[in-house]
Amino acid sequence: MRLLILAAATVLLLLQVSATGAARRELVGGWSPIKDLSDSYVGEIAKFAVKTHNDEAKMGLVLEKVVRGETQTVSGTNYRLVIQVKDGAETKNFEAAVFDKPWEHVRRLTSFKPVLGNA
Repeated sequence: MRLLILAAATVLLLLQVSATGAARRELVGGWSPIKDLSDSYVGEIAKFAVKTHNDEAKMGLVLEKVVRGETQTVSGTNYRLVIQVKDGAETKNFEAAVFDKPWEHVRRLTSFKPVLGNA
């Protein structure tokens, strides 16, 4: 009985600590901002997104830079990037979502849409 009470108290304490954020700063499965947008792996993900979109949509967008981004850890990593591209003479922003699971050689573009406010 004492063991059961101790286990229940431990679970309650852990739930309390998690709820206040004292032990964790980020929600498991939540989105976290990418701190270094110039990281080469982030650039690789952005290039993959543009190339895949170009292949699927028969377009010729050219990546200029990653404007902002965030990641979400799931059974791999979801990347949500706002990227700046050249479409001919026009500069446009798109939001690209990429799922990446490198240990299984899986990478897939899950979304590529214009950011509202593009000229």
